[in-house]
Amino acid sequence: MTAHAVPQRKTRRRARGIFTLPFACLVALVVAATTFVSYVLWPTWPSTPTPLDAPAIPVTVAGVLFDVPPAAIRAAVQRHPGPHERIDLDFMWPSLLPPQPDVKTADKPAEKPAAKAESADGTAAANSDRLFVTIAGLGAVLPPVERLRSIYPRYVETQAAAGRDGLAILPFRAGTPYEGEDLVYLGSDPEKFFARCTRPGPAVPGTCIHERALDGAEITLRFPREWLVDWRNVAAGFDRLVAQLHPQGK
Repeated sequence: MTAHAVPQRKTRRRARGIFTLPFACLVALVVAATTFVSYVLWPTWPSTPTPLDAPAIPVTVAGVLFDVPPAAIRAAVQRHPGPHERIDLDFMWPSLLPPQPDVKTADKPAEKPAAKAESADGTAAANSDRLFVTIAGLGAVLPPVERLRSIYPRYVETQAAAGRDGLAILPFRAGTPYEGEDLVYLGSDPEKFFARCTRPGPAVPGTCIHERALDGAEITLRFPREWLVDWRNVAAGFDRLVAQLHPQGK
């Protein structure tokens, strides 16, 4: 009995060793794969925001490279180089310089895209010398010019009113997604300049949104409607700002 028992124990140990080795290899592979995925997906930006007085930092939105001054970035959490889903900025008007730290709006979460127009109303009303800029990916949304050609005509009135210095003002119909807004554009060449503007009320001034596409990114500029009095200089200022943010596009 004893003579036969010893070889059987050795056989069991040998069998256990055979099955343990593949299991250990499998565990090692799983740990290695998890570590690699965590390393790739883990954010690589610094844990502290870039100082406000630092030079412009390179950021990418939807694969498009921008040079952004840190002092212009409204939310501290966005104040780092590298890829962003969106970035929210503000500039002094008409200098197009970032606001000074002592007068800068306090850091706070940026507005959600769906509430862009509503947020812009209150912000612009209190800061008529500020230009607010959002850069985000277009995603599945049509570029602004395509919206002008194919989307907005479905919702506007049939008759436009004459505006200042060649502008035309076309109200959006009640009951449409743009109710309470006007489509303001250059009558002779709408694609050269156009904006969606809320109508001024007793307590809240009107606000305009001008949008431009850069490859897969969209730049949204929000400004008080009263600036349209000198819309040509406003449009030229927008050109200069886009060239500053995206010098590669020159």
